[in-house]
Amino acid sequence: MNLLFENAKMKGKILLCNTLHENNTALRDKEFYKFIWILSGEIELEIDHQRVILKANQLMSLSHLYRLEFVRIEGEYIALLFNSNFYCIHGNDHEVSCNGLLFHGSSQIVIFDLKEKERDKLETLLGIMQVEFEDCDHLQEEMLRVLLKRFIILCTRIAENRHGVAPENGSQFEIIRKFHVLVDTYYKEKKQVQEYADMLNKSPKTLANILSSYHQPSAIRIIHDRIKAEAERLLLYSNKSAKEIAVILGFEDQATFSRFFKKTTGLSTSNYRSVYKNKAEKVLE
Repeated sequence: MNLLFENAKMKGKILLCNTLHENNTALRDKEFYKFIWILSGEIELEIDHQRVILKANQLMSLSHLYRLEFVRIEGEYIALLFNSNFYCIHGNDHEVSCNGLLFHGSSQIVIFDLKEKERDKLETLLGIMQVEFEDCDHLQEEMLRVLLKRFIILCTRIAENRHGVAPENGSQFEIIRKFHVLVDTYYKEKKQVQEYADMLNKSPKTLANILSSYHQPSAIRIIHDRIKAEAERLLLYSNKSAKEIAVILGFEDQATFSRFFKKTTGLSTSNYRSVYKNKAEKVLE
């Protein structure tokens, strides 16, 4: 199965398939957001340079920033991909509330196990979507967009449930989600917890308490993880020097960036690039 809808004028794309590992065009597309659902067996992936094994009934969401390669396939899966021109999660955040929860740019990959009722709902929805891919009329695009939105909302609910979000504490969790969105947006310019707390109209202590109550990493750890993830991507997938990367990421000089990178990864920028560059180049081939 390899079902693709594309609006040539708007360049919006949505793809539903179970052979993504054979679709180099889709794998190399740097704009696709991805859901990968393991139906049976297990699949081994390399995401940036991390090895990840997904087992039956697990679902993973990835932002467009991650580079994905299939290493081993010993089961069946289904993949749902879309780009921002088809459905913009930033512009429609009020509709699906997934930005910063299902999709973010840090090195923390979002994976959760599906319960039977959750699987049934997602399976039913994808079945309807498959039918819509085959109905080529003037309403097809909007129907696919509606079904995608419903799929994202279901996944958002599942993710919130795994975090223990209930109606009475939903507003607190929303602060965490907004914090992740702010970090994704401003990590190059703002590197202090106080700056983000101010934007959320909270004190750093209040923000720390909210993060702790949901067993989240500390605020400074989340900020540093986002910076580190981007630094790793630039080292792996570009030919930019450490000095150029330091400027891009908003460090005052190369020395400060190099100290930060060594502290957070345990490797110098040159050692990191030499260790992981060959693997990264294979992903981009």
